[in-house]
Amino acid sequence: MRVLKFLIFLFTFSTTIFYSQNSARKFVTVKAYTNYVEVKTNDGLYRFQPYGNEIIETSFIPNGESFSENSHAVVLKPKPVKMEIIETSNVTEIKMLDISVKITHAPFQISYYYEGKLLTSEKNGYSKNDEFEELDFNLTNDEILYGGGARALGMNRRGNRLQLYNRAHYGYETHSELMNFTIPLVYSSKMYAIHFDNAPIGYLDLDSNKNNTLTYQTISGRKTYQIIAGDDWEELVENYVSLTGFQPLIPRWALGNFSSRFGYHSQQEVENTIAKFSEENIPVDAVIIDLFWFGKEMKGTMGNLEFHRDSFPNPEKMIANLKAKGVKTVLITEPFVLTTSNKWDEAVKMDILGKTKEGNPYTYNFYFGNTGIIDIFKPEGKDWFWDIYKNLNTIGVAGWWGDLGEPEVHPSDLLHATGTADEVHNIYGHNWAKLIFEGYKKDFPQQRPFILMRAGYSGSQHYGMIPWSGDVNRTWGGLQSQVEIALQMGMQGLGYMHSDLGGFAGDNLDDELYTRWLQYGVFQPIYRPHAQEEVPSEPVFREPKTKGLAKKSIELRYQLLPYNYTIAFENNRKGTPLMRPLFFENSSNNQLLVNDKTYLWGNDFLVSPVVKPGITEQEVAFPNGSNWFDFYTGDKIEGGQTKTVQLSEESIPTYVRGGAFIPMISTIQSTVNYSLKNFDVHFYFDESVKESKGKIYNDNGETPNAFEKEMYEIVHFESEFKKGCLTVEIEQELGENYQFSSKEIKLIVHNISKKPKKVKGYKFTWNEEKGTLEIIISIQKVSEKTIKIKF
Repeated sequence: MRVLKFLIFLFTFSTTIFYSQNSARKFVTVKAYTNYVEVKTNDGLYRFQPYGNEIIETSFIPNGESFSENSHAVVLKPKPVKMEIIETSNVTEIKMLDISVKITHAPFQISYYYEGKLLTSEKNGYSKNDEFEELDFNLTNDEILYGGGARALGMNRRGNRLQLYNRAHYGYETHSELMNFTIPLVYSSKMYAIHFDNAPIGYLDLDSNKNNTLTYQTISGRKTYQIIAGDDWEELVENYVSLTGFQPLIPRWALGNFSSRFGYHSQQEVENTIAKFSEENIPVDAVIIDLFWFGKEMKGTMGNLEFHRDSFPNPEKMIANLKAKGVKTVLITEPFVLTTSNKWDEAVKMDILGKTKEGNPYTYNFYFGNTGIIDIFKPEGKDWFWDIYKNLNTIGVAGWWGDLGEPEVHPSDLLHATGTADEVHNIYGHNWAKLIFEGYKKDFPQQRPFILMRAGYSGSQHYGMIPWSGDVNRTWGGLQSQVEIALQMGMQGLGYMHSDLGGFAGDNLDDELYTRWLQYGVFQPIYRPHAQEEVPSEPVFREPKTKGLAKKSIELRYQLLPYNYTIAFENNRKGTPLMRPLFFENSSNNQLLVNDKTYLWGNDFLVSPVVKPGITEQEVAFPNGSNWFDFYTGDKIEGGQTKTVQLSEESIPTYVRGGAFIPMISTIQSTVNYSLKNFDVHFYFDESVKESKGKIYNDNGETPNAFEKEMYEIVHFESEFKKGCLTVEIEQELGENYQFSSKEIKLIVHNISKKPKKVKGYKFTWNEEKGTLEIIISIQKVSEKTIKIKF
């Protein structure tokens, strides 16, 4: 694992680029403490707190207020660093290893530098008006801005004023300014990020007035932000995720196929659907049961939170039978308790609901009925809700779908234990995920939770949240926005952002759209077709051709499990997104900075989804620095170009990096059959790549923190090509608490134009037509294997 180098930033005044700050603000004194520095002004106090060498936190505390350490996002502990105070007549510099903060006294100005490069500076600094408290910053003309959570606005979000208020957008397509999951975080193409560490609602203005100004506006709370830097995009994202918390490794079954719709009305319908998957030999790992598990009707029953025995007469048996078939059960839950639900009286008696200013349960109407909302910020409300999950877990429920967690309707004058609705609105889903995650740690410490939610906050990934992109329209426009949303959220720490495959909203029956969406799903984090029931979301109920194409995509998804589980592990260790923008490859290419048509899946796949109907070709951008091989034909394409490629109805354009090792298994019906006893490793030989590395991470797929507990294995692969000889080395790394198992590996070397003279110590098969070389390697003990291929 790469050791983080946290660098704090030089803040420097530049009269040629930036405007001065609040002209009324006057520098008074500077004082250094063990772990932070305070700068006193005439109207308040600045507090500079480093988190190592690449993150610095700045807080402004106005006169008459006190500093609040309560962050809902930050989990990283501050790290002591060497700080030197250098004072001249008009400048005070707080100098650290590679960062300095320069405060110009008059006119007052704070600027941030990293390794001698100016990042940004406060413009007016903190200010307050009748509507908002604000923090603003200077931008340069050419900066591209990302972030602000899940939106459909294009990759460059500069020019927009983004509301920070989690709200569902039903049936969105190519444009959505406000969605379920907002985050007060901005990334700049200048390779820095600013995270505004404050929960209450507000706005993030990304230069909407076109005056080179970034402004954070909030109704109340902390005047705290972190500046984050890094040497490249991967490191920059890693540093932000380290600040707000790494995502726990999800259970392996969550990378399989889901059966899901809105919704299954009965136990019989659930069992019949899963039987259909078995009958068609289409892999499936989980079934998600929507709101009909607790009531026959869509309206009037939310909050029952127990199986409706008329429709689900024996849920314990159903769950056990599904588990015996390798299928997990996931249930929907919502934070609303309707006044008509079975649990309303109990919720009132236990005093676990949000309140009016008079102290009564706050009730209001929304689509599903007249309701109250669980106050998860109150210990009693948190415990009451967790007991629901705990009891259902004991009968075998394996995962949770938390829906409507924005919350969908949340009146501003409703009061929670820790503040008004507007003060805690954006962290409701975040704390809901935290409630479940911490409950598992306490009561089910040997299980990895599965927590599917559509609303959260900065750092929700730390509590295992797996977000999806809301109620997208079942149209080509709906599909077109999905890559952007997933790429943006991956950069913001939510590496498992994904969509309802096939689209959710509407009764549009479009087999081509469905096919292309499921083909894209192979190379996005969670494979979960889901939709309103008028048109089936499950492939088993589609017409034969569409079903066959869907089956092929799902089978490929399962064949790639070793690769996908390994990039999930990388996300757990470093925060690296599973889906990565092309500018991770080349940040100096301006076209790649805004490209959302093609992306990287892990480090080694280049994927270009088909998002328009009836087309036979499309342009694909191939990043320079590598050659790329067509995953299906083996054709080689040089990097550093945009090329028009022909399309196939059976797959979307997919390419593998030259020099990459791609592990694959045979198709399995569910992940309970997963094994690395026999597997293939495809090596994409490229003469221009003199050395390369790859790996497979493996554990039991269930135990939390298996890597930290030394309950894992990693199979390492290395290649070297020189003097006409290709050498491949295979080495196994075992954790102290992991038992070795023998393996038979089929090494398939691609792009071999002529038969090798020999492979020392191994028999081989050369396929002249395909240009591949196959070698069987048997591993019977922990040792290094060396394969030398002489051309």
